[in-house]
Amino acid sequence: MSLGLIGKKVGMTQIYNKDGSALAVTVVSVASNQVLQVKKSTGKDGYNGVQVGFDDQKAHRLTKPEAGHFKRWGLVAIEKDKDGNDIPEKVRLAGKKQIVEFRMESDKDLPEPGTELNAGHFPADSWVDVIGTTKGKGFQGVVKRHGFAGQPQSHGHMMHRRPGSIGCRLTPGLVWKNQKMPGHDGQVRRTVQNLKVVQSRPEDGVLLISGAVPGSIGSYVIVRPAKKKPATKSA
Repeated sequence: MSLGLIGKKVGMTQIYNKDGSALAVTVVSVASNQVLQVKKSTGKDGYNGVQVGFDDQKAHRLTKPEAGHFKRWGLVAIEKDKDGNDIPEKVRLAGKKQIVEFRMESDKDLPEPGTELNAGHFPADSWVDVIGTTKGKGFQGVVKRHGFAGQPQSHGHMMHRRPGSIGCRLTPGLVWKNQKMPGHDGQVRRTVQNLKVVQSRPEDGVLLISGAVPGSIGSYVIVRPAKKKPATKSA
């Protein structure tokens, strides 16, 4: 795996190509990504990895283990005055809400702890995979959950959207494992592969990715280089 980013789904919009055709894109905010820890195979960890944090968290909301971890790797924030200038004497512990670790193939060109990552990590026209948690639909029947055709809708029939028989008392005399049944729909981890970054806007801290990605507005997603497409060098 290569180094990726953590993002927050802002919503969907559309942009227009040069030929005037509209293209649906998902806006993903990737601002405030920061390298927290770097692991190397030559060290005690035994493998190469980069730990990335996203979305600033107030220090008083951190647990003691989290605060100790951030403090050990020097994750601090410097307050600014009214003009936007740093106040060196006002340094406080900073935290992140989301932490994701990316396995790396080698220990070459690994970023240093504290390095800021932005949308420029994925330039335009690069291919990515997006991982997220799908929207929850609550308890649903088999027609909506699994696409069953249902039973006759004619007058007098008393079972329209039910699954019908699920087994028999004869051989094998049981309900097969993984039998499709009514139940909780959605809210599962899914990966959408081979999506193209249409626009990369480091100044705004967002990526415009073609198509739809899993999750609702405000949910966290992981954007990584596509595994089934050739890698594109970051800008």
